[in-house]
Amino acid sequence: MKLRAILVALATLFLSLAALPAQAAASVTATFTKTQDWGSGFEGRVTVTNGTSSPVNWSVQFDLPSGFSIPSAWDATMTRNGQRYTFTPPSWAGALAAGASQSFGFNGTPGTFPGISNCTVNGAACGGSDVQVPGKPGTPTVTGATDGSISLSWGAATGTVTGYRVYEGGTQVAQATGTTATISNLTTCSSHTYTVKAYNATGESAASDAVSGSTTGCSSGVPGKVGTVTAGQIGDTGLTLNWPAATGTVTGYRIRTGGTMVATVTGTSHAITGLTACTAYTYTVTAYNSVGEGPASDPVTATTTGCPTGPLPKHFLTGYWHNFDNKAAKLLKLSAVPDEYDLIAVAFGEATSTAGEVSFSVGADLAAGLGGYTDAQFKADVQSLHNRGKKVILSVGGEKGRIQVGSAAAATKFADSVYALMQSYGFDGVDIDLENGLNATYMAQALRSLRTKAGAGLIITMAPQTIDMQSTGMEYFKLALNIKDILTVVHTQYYNSGSMLGCDQSAAYSQGTVNFMTALACIQLENGLRPDQVALGLPAGPGAAGGGVVSPSLVNQALTCLATRTNCGTFVPPRAYPEIRGAMTWSINWDASNNWNFSKTVKPHLATLP
Repeated sequence: MKLRAILVALATLFLSLAALPAQAAASVTATFTKTQDWGSGFEGRVTVTNGTSSPVNWSVQFDLPSGFSIPSAWDATMTRNGQRYTFTPPSWAGALAAGASQSFGFNGTPGTFPGISNCTVNGAACGGSDVQVPGKPGTPTVTGATDGSISLSWGAATGTVTGYRVYEGGTQVAQATGTTATISNLTTCSSHTYTVKAYNATGESAASDAVSGSTTGCSSGVPGKVGTVTAGQIGDTGLTLNWPAATGTVTGYRIRTGGTMVATVTGTSHAITGLTACTAYTYTVTAYNSVGEGPASDPVTATTTGCPTGPLPKHFLTGYWHNFDNKAAKLLKLSAVPDEYDLIAVAFGEATSTAGEVSFSVGADLAAGLGGYTDAQFKADVQSLHNRGKKVILSVGGEKGRIQVGSAAAATKFADSVYALMQSYGFDGVDIDLENGLNATYMAQALRSLRTKAGAGLIITMAPQTIDMQSTGMEYFKLALNIKDILTVVHTQYYNSGSMLGCDQSAAYSQGTVNFMTALACIQLENGLRPDQVALGLPAGPGAAGGGVVSPSLVNQALTCLATRTNCGTFVPPRAYPEIRGAMTWSINWDASNNWNFSKTVKPHLATLP
């Protein structure tokens, strides 16, 4: 949760970067990658690798071409002399350990960035690869169509290009080395929308502008395949389906779930009622006329609202409490947590020499800073918070957390040790904040075992970084979906990340904006998690993070946008999520250091949500 370097493995997953080459000699190297380029700006990343046998401090310098500049950077301290930039570790980072890697990122202007030059690390040549991801391909056009195929052509991308991938939504449907492709095995008389991305060994470009086309064969008489069906206006006992008009002559549309027809309508939307709360439903839509029925749409799945909220309010505020003294944020006893917080995550449970085992006790530096604070006093404060209607959980991990659950034995040890701490200290659950690696399979096993021991009242939360929730293939996202039936909430950290793609996959949204929070939360909301399992995690104010600090009023705006589809930025979610769960902040101590501005602004707003 605290400031930290973003490991190169995370950037690798986001952009399919090539593995770092083995170092031929003991040296320190730095590798530059242009991770994104959206025309008016770009994002870059440099990964420093210590190939020596001792910890080192590093300094990276490089030149930018004339006309280009870097206005902001994260996870490093930046200085500039003309077009030469110098980056050194932030004050909170220690020496880079032997064999370790550390990354920093930056945003630059304008776009179509050709790359850095004269790169040095500690005065020597940087080494590593300087191949950048390609530029954005030109807008595709439809050059031909048959009953079962659509042919495309597009403008070549700039930079080093290995080939091109054609996508329909998030699914790759073709790959080519040139600037043309034919997508085959399509349904007769069906509509499709495509984008193209260029790629090389470093990664993939931004997506091209979209192009739409249809297969032929509509003259056969039956209507074409219905396009993408979406679910909106979801309630406890009903939802509304919407879809684009099918090609050809259409008399009406038939809606089915499984093999059962639920409605026949003449328009392109329909409200379905009589459903069960907190239940997933899957539908397809077909168009028909006097000749017959066209192909079914791709299925759409939606979950009704009305899921049980458990021991926490429908919309609630979470805050992390420091069990340590970082010499900057205000020290607090647990009893000093104000009533605005509904859920308090104690940071952090620590690893032991036994894999999977978690330990906890009141931090010695915290006790010294408070003039004395014992385990017994801490336990009494947990009970005091319970008496005030609050819940207290133990957060495991954090920036320096080395807890590893990578085997069945470790999963058992995790469950046993966390349950023992719950019994001893009165914790109501556990928060998973493992920023140094997570195994979804064994952590799911550990949490299910813990749930068996603790019962249905167990609170399970997760605090992934933004990169961890960009795709359902990420370990954190897989874990959330694997334990969806027992998961309380995921409060992703929308800070310390740089720019990221949202669920629309059309732009790199900058951290610290309403668009960033809403577009990234939408990824989880549209890919399997219920709205009551999604919350927004933000810093409590200046000092709490290196990037992504926002005014609490913007957090409120983002929550309103997600809950009602009103008061949004330029990104508007595809539907309203009235059961969006709330917000989290790092941290209660930083909130205290900033006159409680976060909690006193966000908590009252939660009561105004649907």
